[in-house]
Amino acid sequence: MAQIPKKVIDRFGSELGKFQRILMAAKDRDVNEADTVTIVKDILADLFGFDKYSEITSEVAIRGTFCDLAVKIDGTIKYLIEVKAIGLTLKEDHLRQARDYGANHGAEWVVLTNGVSWMIRRIRFERPITTEPVCDFNLLQLSARKEDDRDRLFLLCKEGISKAAIQQFHERQLAVNRFILTALMLTDPVIDVLRRELRRFAPDARASEVEIRNILTNEVFKREVLDCEDAERARALVKKASSRQLRAVGKLVRASAESTVTTELADAPVNAPIETVITSPPLQA
Repeated sequence: MAQIPKKVIDRFGSELGKFQRILMAAKDRDVNEADTVTIVKDILADLFGFDKYSEITSEVAIRGTFCDLAVKIDGTIKYLIEVKAIGLTLKEDHLRQARDYGANHGAEWVVLTNGVSWMIRRIRFERPITTEPVCDFNLLQLSARKEDDRDRLFLLCKEGISKAAIQQFHERQLAVNRFILTALMLTDPVIDVLRRELRRFAPDARASEVEIRNILTNEVFKREVLDCEDAERARALVKKASSRQLRAVGKLVRASAESTVTTELADAPVNAPIETVITSPPLQA
């Protein structure tokens, strides 16, 4: 996670409590969507550090309608914000609306909020267009003294944008989650390690690769981490990473072989037949 500047931490300390009191009062009054938008604009300015007049806009037209708010820096939309009334529970339909706004505008990051609950999503520009969860938090439950809570707030800060905080946070989520770990556990190298450790634990045990894999998939892992789109995506990412690693190893092997041949050619007598020069045994796979 990107390091948070001290001035941002100080800003969290001075502004978070203030807005928690404002939000609780607004929730008690059950203010409407327009008033909630006003509060969110102030949060973006005072808590997240954006200039209210040049970097926060409600003038983003998307197919004949307007997104509630957008953060815009140097003429570029950084993320869109769909705001609902503070008393409204955020639902999947609201997320789809935020997703459609982002997809139609070409924005990668969208935020859905009612002032209290904040939901950050990354749009996957595929067919069909989907969203990936990045981070959800309740502003009333955060503390400026807790590092994890500051990290969540920093994702939406102006300073966080300059440090690509959302991207880093999301990439870590993609790399460290139950689907990726499950996919890694089912790869051949990990299965080989399990077989070796089993033999060390019980020398007479002769568990095959297939047997271990079947036990893991049928008795150890839950179906929800094996049979879903996230699981398929994780397996594809792990396979892609493994392929890259194998290609890298292959390049090193070829480079080593070529270096050996070149050295032997350089050291050979000038008139030596080429077949007598290359005497190294072939590389074993």
